[in-house]
Amino acid sequence: MTRFFRLLIFLPLVAVALGAALAPTTAPADRITTEQLMTSLTSSIVNLKTLRCNVRAQERLSSGKYQPARTAMKMTFNPHRVYLKNIKGLEVLWVEGQNDGDAWVYPNSFPYVTLSLDPNGSIMRRNQHHSALDAGFGTISDLIHGSSQRRDHSFERSFRYTGDSVVAGRPCYVLRSEYPQFRYVSYTTVAGDTPARIADKFGCGEYRVMERNGISPGSAIPVGKVLQVPNSYGRRTLVCVDQKLMLPVLVRVHDDKGLFEQFEFSNIIPNQPIPPAEFSKDFPEYKL
Repeated sequence: MTRFFRLLIFLPLVAVALGAALAPTTAPADRITTEQLMTSLTSSIVNLKTLRCNVRAQERLSSGKYQPARTAMKMTFNPHRVYLKNIKGLEVLWVEGQNDGDAWVYPNSFPYVTLSLDPNGSIMRRNQHHSALDAGFGTISDLIHGSSQRRDHSFERSFRYTGDSVVAGRPCYVLRSEYPQFRYVSYTTVAGDTPARIADKFGCGEYRVMERNGISPGSAIPVGKVLQVPNSYGRRTLVCVDQKLMLPVLVRVHDDKGLFEQFEFSNIIPNQPIPPAEFSKDFPEYKL
């Protein structure tokens, strides 16, 4: 499982607005190949040392409604440190090797005190497709590259470079996956299975494993239990890759029910040093 974020992030109105921004332009046949694009994208993600960006997200909940979020984030990857602040003022700080593995969370609401919470626990994962520890672009790398645990890699092989576009003023390469065979399949659990481990086997994202089967994040699952699990991450997937940064600026995923999630990345600043003080609970700009 990737070390980065599986974060974060689609309303029909947003999709309509983005559709206009994604009018494709014709790309020369020799501009770039699918393999070259996927290799460059994966390399850019893997080689990230630091990242600052803003994310606008939409995630479909089990109720069928969409949960919007706007979040400013910054992180380092070695050591792994993450700071998030959403538009409502909620702050999250997680630092590898500190606070017994918990995140510091300031809810900016009653009781207005900083809490220590498990980033993969039921409180922080409630109505969240991804863990705060997955913030960044690692999910996209997983989508197009696949896990060593997967037996079937047909979903990853379905991605194609389909031309160029402009997203929020940024020239982009467009990767698309059409995977009409997306469906839920029966899976019988084995020793050591958790939602995350099962999701890694199928490349489907643990949220839908938990949602469909009524299980909690990180929970141990009895051996021999039959679950319904997606056989891939999506039926239709769009990834727009900034031509200069070779990092995603838009990720949109549809499944059998329609839009599942969407992430728009802006103000992306990769690999510029971030002072260690900005990952301290006592940093004066934070309320933690």
